[in-house]
Amino acid sequence: MKLSILFLTCANNQEADKISTALLEKKLVFCVKKQPVSSSFLWKGKIDLSDEVLMIIETLENNFKKIDKEVSKLHSYDTYVLMAVPVSQTTDKVEKWVKAELSK
Repeated sequence: MKLSILFLTCANNQEADKISTALLEKKLVFCVKKQPVSSSFLWKGKIDLSDEVLMIIETLENNFKKIDKEVSKLHSYDTYVLMAVPVSQTTDKVEKWVKAELSK
């Protein structure tokens, strides 16, 4: 079992809530944290600024494509940023929790 942390920015808290609920209900993730952020990024050759909600998504590495498919149905951005970072270590209790929740 390989864990992964995904990062996804959303337009607002309502969109983040809708996406997190869908992912949790489908048992594709075991935890989602949401934090307001101010983003600066390049878009169509110019610097753009936006207030967004950053989702920190805890999941299994092999769920990335399924999560991307669900996000694509619900996200308001044409080009959303969904990135994954592998987790190299965690505690035994976290592993037991993840196995128990995602296998129900």
